[in-house]
Amino acid sequence: MLKIAYDPIYSHPLPEGHRFPMVKYELIPEQLLYQGLITRENLFSPSPLEEEWIVKAHSADYWRRLKTLELTPKEMRVIGFPLSAALIEREIRIARGTIDCALYALDYGVALNVAGGTHHAFHDRGEGFCILNDIAIAANYLLASAKSKRILIVDLDVHQGNGTAALFYGEERVFTFSMHGEHNYPFRKEKSDLDIGLPDGTNGGTYLSLLEKQLPVLLAQQRPDFVFYLSGVDVLSTDKYGKLLLSQAECQQRDAFVLNTCQKKGLPVAISMGGGYSPDIRNIVDAHCNTFRAAADIYGW
Repeated sequence: MLKIAYDPIYSHPLPEGHRFPMVKYELIPEQLLYQGLITRENLFSPSPLEEEWIVKAHSADYWRRLKTLELTPKEMRVIGFPLSAALIEREIRIARGTIDCALYALDYGVALNVAGGTHHAFHDRGEGFCILNDIAIAANYLLASAKSKRILIVDLDVHQGNGTAALFYGEERVFTFSMHGEHNYPFRKEKSDLDIGLPDGTNGGTYLSLLEKQLPVLLAQQRPDFVFYLSGVDVLSTDKYGKLLLSQAECQQRDAFVLNTCQKKGLPVAISMGGGYSPDIRNIVDAHCNTFRAAADIYGW
């Protein structure tokens, strides 16, 4: 069964000016249900994440100051959200959702978190709308519980996964692959195990050609037994910050290629949805729903 992590707190209320694009988190499951791609049985609400897993990825002091709402205004400006108890509750449920998706993927081949992809969160700080690094937390969970020995993180958000790269630098059991806009945020890049920086204006044909050449090589060389996939839709030509030129069809082709390639090798995949900032919310929601559609088609649900 296709399992999808979603909770209403994913779209928790924010002050005016911060609401968009948070609304996408309620619209994605609504559209999937309306189109008949899923039923309510596919959705599950993650519980709050236990502290022991948070501090395997993040420093104990950073977590203490998060849960007691002691981050400074400067730290929160770098993150981009106003600090609140509801925000922290949201983050720990999203991170738990990615762990749960990883566990479901081990059983069913794939699972998806409506949110997640918080790849700008570092060991001791957050930035770029990211507070806790959900994929890093889930990867550490799989390794610590001996459910995986070798993990590949495929980060195809338009922004480099700098926090993820830093968290796993020197960790031989986790290979980080980021294909992103070279001149986009973050402007100071970290070192992933493999970075492919794309020039502004890269079109879908070039993008897909690079991905289709590189991913099979990585799977053959690294031989992972689990894949985390960050499927950001800020690669769309309609995205106001992305600076790449993929169409909706090419973005869906990207997702289908990643999932097909992993499915043929019997690799379970946990998907976090990542970013998307097209001015028309329909472009964002449609692109994310296409990721779910690709998973359903490929895995037969």
